[in-house]
Amino acid sequence: MQLADTLVDDYDVVDLLHQLVAHCVRILEVDAAALLLVTQRPGEELQVLASSTEQTRLLELFQVQTNEGPCLDCVRTGEPVVVADLTQAAERWPHFASRALREGFSRVHAVPLRLRGQTIGALNLFGKGVGALPDRDLLVARALADTATIGILQERAVHRGEVLTEQLETALHSRVIIEQAKGVLAQAGAVDMDQAFQALRRYARGRRLRLSDTAHRIVAGTLHPDELLTST
Repeated sequence: MQLADTLVDDYDVVDLLHQLVAHCVRILEVDAAALLLVTQRPGEELQVLASSTEQTRLLELFQVQTNEGPCLDCVRTGEPVVVADLTQAAERWPHFASRALREGFSRVHAVPLRLRGQTIGALNLFGKGVGALPDRDLLVARALADTATIGILQERAVHRGEVLTEQLETALHSRVIIEQAKGVLAQAGAVDMDQAFQALRRYARGRRLRLSDTAHRIVAGTLHPDELLTST
């Protein structure tokens, strides 16, 4: 399985987490997935590190900006949050519930990324149907959240706080570069952000390159957008 890449010395953590949210949509009864990460930066508590669609990324950003939603509660408490029917959550999260329903989502499941009592983020699953996920899907979701945690931290680095911080900051910086590259590709090819990301990822994977390195070349201007937009 591709997620076994977390066990090797050199892997692209951002690409790994995008694989993970894509796996969630593929194998679980959900329509979209995203991953929020604690930044450990003063005044900037959470960032969206991976999402299955641009729509989902914007919804997660909305949660962070309004400081409310099930995914934030999951990170803060370290416990799963299950919302089987968002129409019943308007009092608890008025801004988020309204926005999510407008986007077509009617249920949310948030699973914490935890290691030894420390919560570093949340895996968030969005669905268009009403009702809780089956128990088997929840078990798989927890396993995928554990995989994400291992991929971010790596066991050999957990014992050193400065290394942990460096790993998280590196992952977040890579995510910023990827968003910039998506914007460059979207503008150059007159495509949407999801199509731009697929082109970026297809190019990197087809040449066994790191996603973040490829994105950096796009932003720096050393790799022309046409090379990605016309590649197969």
